[in-house]
Order: sequence, then structure tokens, then C-alpha cells
Amino acid sequence: MSSDKNGEFNKDNIDVYLKAVAKEYRRLVGKNMPAEFILIGGAAVLINYGFRDMTTDIDALINSASAMKDAINNIGNKYNLPFNWINEDFKNTKSYSKKLSQYSVYYRTYSNVLSIRTVSSEYLIAMKLMAGRQYKNDLSDILGILDEHSKIGKPISYEMIKKAVYDLYGSWSALPESSQSYIQNVMQDGKFEELYKLVCRGEEDMKKLLIQFEDNYPDVLVADNVNEITLNLQRKSDSASVLASLREMKKDT
Repeated sequence: MSSDKNGEFNKDNIDVYLKAVAKEYRRLVGKNMPAEFILIGGAAVLINYGFRDMTTDIDALINSASAMKDAINNIGNKYNLPFNWINEDFKNTKSYSKKLSQYSVYYRTYSNVLSIRTVSSEYLIAMKLMAGRQYKNDLSDILGILDEHSKIGKPISYEMIKKAVYDLYGSWSALPESSQSYIQNVMQDGKFEELYKLVCRGEEDMKKLLIQFEDNYPDVLVADNVNEITLNLQRKSDSASVLASLREMKKDT
């Protein structure tokens, strides 16, 4: 059985795959060894909001018996999903916090054995700010979350975001300076929907610049230097700059 677009996860199929994992896990270990996933990143955005179309993997904190690895691999093979399609790799990034479980929220339970929780609202924003990658969806996801909450009459305030940062990371200064400036500017501006479109364009431009850089300088771009290279490329491309986007909007008003 083939997957949707070779392992692109969306709001519809993510539940199908998680349900399949739960069923397989229960087959392997029985019903008396419950497990828990805490979904973060793109998967959490898909489950909680409507503005994001897809993600390419599922980041999760996994609390289970060792057989869960086999269950995930078996379902990945069944649906022709990419290797490591559910993973805990984000635990090695600066956005990880040991307090994520404390601030997660219940989503649903599958096969009476796999409980799914997610990180949502201001805590997801805090994680995205800590990551602050202009070549991913971090900055646009923040705006999408702010916009959806504003439209349903449950706005997220700057104070709520700041508290979430303190809860997860201990201090506001733990955030990169660029992320501090970013959230201060977008909260002051308040035009989340318009900014979302501009920032999405900037992120796409930055992805193209990184691809071009990698073509020109093979084997230079690695996880440890990608943010520094992104900043250098950004200085050469105003289209990728959030602050440039804000200035553009102010000219139109």
C-alpha cells in the first residue's frame, strides 16, 4: 500500500497512521502496556489548526515499551512511509524542554492503548520561537496560530507567550535575540493574516537560497552552521527578512 505523496502527513491521514500504530502496538504487547505520544512541531500544528497543509514527519515524545519501535517500523513499511517517520530527533534541539509533558494537552486515545497528547497555543509558539528557523515553517506557524486564535475570539497575548517561554525555558533571554524581536514586532503590528502570507513567501525564498548554496558549496551546510548561513543569506535577501516584510506592510497602509 502506498502513502499519500510519499510520506506527506496531513490532517486526514495522520489519524489513520496513528491509529494503525496503536493497533499494531497492541497486537505486539497486548492491552496491558499503555503508551503515550506527545506530538510537537508540524504534527501538533496539523492536529490543532487549519492553516497548515502538511508536514514531512511526526515529531513526538514517546513513552512506551520497546515494542513501539517495531510497531512504528511495521506501519511505516505497510504504508511505504519514510524511515524514521515518527521520531524523537527534536530532543537534540534547543527547542526541547523537559517540561513539555507538563504543559501538553490531551488529544485522543487509540485502541485503548495509545494516548495522544499535543503541545498547542502559546507553548507551541514558545517552541517555534526557540527554534526560530527562517528556512522552515517556524515563523509562519507562529503567525498562523496567532491568526486562528484571534479569529475565534480567543487571542493569545504577548504576556501569555512570555509566560510559556518562562515555563518551558526558564527565562525570556533564553530565546534567540532574533526571535525576541520577531514576536515583539508581530504582536505590535497585529496584522497576522497579512504577515502570514509575506512570511511564507520569505521562508520559501530562504529554502531556495539554501538549496542554491548547497549546490554551490557541497558538504558545507550542516546542522551546526545552518542558522549562521541562513542569517548571512538573509542579509543579502530582503525578501526573506521578516522586518522587511513589516516595513513593506507599513508602506501599504
